[in-house]
Amino acid sequence: MFVSGDGRIAIYYAPHPDSSLWRFASAWLGRDAVSGKESPVEVDDSTVRFPRHYGFHATLKPPFHLREDASREELLEAAARFAATRRSFAMPSLVVSRLGNFLALTEAQPSPELSLLAAACVREFEPFRMPLTIEQTAARRRGIENSRQLEMIDQWGYPYVFDQWKFHMTLSSSLTEESLLASTHDRLSRELAPVLSEPLNCDAICLFEQESREQPFRLLSRLLFAS
Repeated sequence: MFVSGDGRIAIYYAPHPDSSLWRFASAWLGRDAVSGKESPVEVDDSTVRFPRHYGFHATLKPPFHLREDASREELLEAAARFAATRRSFAMPSLVVSRLGNFLALTEAQPSPELSLLAAACVREFEPFRMPLTIEQTAARRRGIENSRQLEMIDQWGYPYVFDQWKFHMTLSSSLTEESLLASTHDRLSRELAPVLSEPLNCDAICLFEQESREQPFRLLSRLLFAS
């Protein structure tokens, strides 16, 4: 049961649960964020612990607490109305990439459609986001020197939105050992090759829910686009 004071909601892109990519990623991470079912992983647990907690996804609007004057039901209704105005589109080709010490699926070529969708989600659902406290803002600003990202934190509560956003679907925790990072990258690239050759559409937004910071995110609702 969602508790608005402690729980969070995020708006994600996630492949359909019947897709090969979803099945591969759920097995790789050791948890299916739709069913909640956990399974043994073939790598050291620390390698996938971070992305397993959040569920396989690409962030459209980062996790947020609901405003006290907003309800979960109102958010779901707004999300349904939003989805009803959108049209599905083909996903770009995806590749396994290094993002610092992390591994993730990224676009082989930038997709304007994805960028526009993410920006629309940030704007559309901002009225539901509880503003950050002074302490939370200071923590989020810590270590960031990019003036544009600092501006985004102050206005939108998160540094990586709009022109600072990059589509990525995280597949690893931070891997500081170069040999492990390289070998895991090679393994994922090899095993995902047949999966990534299959066509994939962006035809829905997914609301994921977290009951508390200690609990993993799970799918709350998958809202299909109009066409």
